[in-house]
Amino acid sequence: MKCNVGGIDRVGRIVVGIVLLLVGILMPSLETTVRIIILAVAAIALITAVVRFCPANGLLGIDTCDKE
Repeated sequence: MKCNVGGIDRVGRIVVGIVLLLVGILMPSLETTVRIIILAVAAIALITAVVRFCPANGLLGIDTCDKE
């Protein structure tokens, strides 16, 4: 897997992932289905930030990884 997530994109995914994770955990008033969707999106954001690869970016030809 070639790196295609970097810099600000990576930081944004981490921030969005943490915020959604907190919303999914700390908002028991939300429906179960909505909470599951929020937690799934949070997990995807955090995983793609950690591994620095996003399949959607690859399909769309987007590469924000810094070239060395």
